[in-house]
Amino acid sequence: MARYTMPTGGAFAEIPATPFYYYDLDLLRRTLESVTTEAGRYGYCVHYALKANVEPRILCEIQRAGLGADCVSGYEVACAVENGFPSEKIVFAGVGKSDREIERAIEAGIFAFNCESLEELEVIDALAAKLGRRVDIALRINPNVRPDTHEYISTGQAESKFGISYTEIDQALAKLHMLSHIRIVGLHFHIGSQIRNLASFAELAGRVNEIAAWFAAKGVEIEHLNMGGGLGIDYEDPDGEPIPDFAGYFRMFHENLRVEPGQTVHFELGRSIVAQCGELITRVLYTKTTAGGAKFAIVDAGMTELIRPALYGAHHRIENLTASDAAGLRPMEVYSIAGPICESSDVFARDIAFPETRRGDLLAIRSTGAYGSIMASNYNMRPLAPSYFGDR
Repeated sequence: MARYTMPTGGAFAEIPATPFYYYDLDLLRRTLESVTTEAGRYGYCVHYALKANVEPRILCEIQRAGLGADCVSGYEVACAVENGFPSEKIVFAGVGKSDREIERAIEAGIFAFNCESLEELEVIDALAAKLGRRVDIALRINPNVRPDTHEYISTGQAESKFGISYTEIDQALAKLHMLSHIRIVGLHFHIGSQIRNLASFAELAGRVNEIAAWFAAKGVEIEHLNMGGGLGIDYEDPDGEPIPDFAGYFRMFHENLRVEPGQTVHFELGRSIVAQCGELITRVLYTKTTAGGAKFAIVDAGMTELIRPALYGAHHRIENLTASDAAGLRPMEVYSIAGPICESSDVFARDIAFPETRRGDLLAIRSTGAYGSIMASNYNMRPLAPSYFGDR
């Protein structure tokens, strides 16, 4: 792996100004090779979820690998087109598509809209009529599957804001019969993110089989099944599993999903493709001990560069690069690693075993290739951190 390493001597001047994101392009390419090989065994189509990371060099590698694009805003649709993704490989989901976003996607000639409400069907039909087009749509059905993941990234249960409820399928089908500028070509599902238990996907496949059979019984031809994404990564031990288990993931669907002759199966993967190839490099500004004896290392990266820990307590492995590079081993102590932002939630990790840490030490926050730079902000008027790339 082309991990970020300390320059010889570790002088401040030899290291880019922190914080910054560092990406291992060699690992990204090997991950893409695994995705395309394992999906290709079954003829599956994979769309990269742009919401994970839109660094142009990242997108270039993904587009070259032949993946399509999964977009959740009209701006992502435009980004996908600008970065060379063929329009016929772009899917557009999202619970709140604006009229202008829909119009731009229609004009771009995308593969399909993943529609998430009954009213959205009417809006897309009206806008398509205005533009003199007939567009293809997939119904995003909420299958009421509750995966083993954080509640903030679980999207497939009955009370979720996402998708059309399975109780509304009759209404959706009746409405589609009355709308002449949209054509149902697929069914779309997505039950959540960071799912490590593959049994959740087997459960999803079973529900999809039931729903697809219902449509078939109504005489509706479904050309494609879009199973969404959600495959998780190992945040605890990124070096132990740098590439997720794509073989097991796609095999689970192959063994449990009923696919009719002529149907294609699509997936929307983001985190599992790019997360492990990125890390956030930050420098220790200060160390301090509270009145209660708690040790803090205050670093120059914060929730402005990586919001996941502050947003929902997400875990990222943190390493002290300087201590690893030092000639003598440093004793282990208990630290909380916190950022400089004026919010109490701006803490990357609390009370973890960590090498004795000093002002100026360089730390790496691992597995930040997904939902790191893409969710960055200028809060506290901080500039956006730059990105650097390692290549063999």
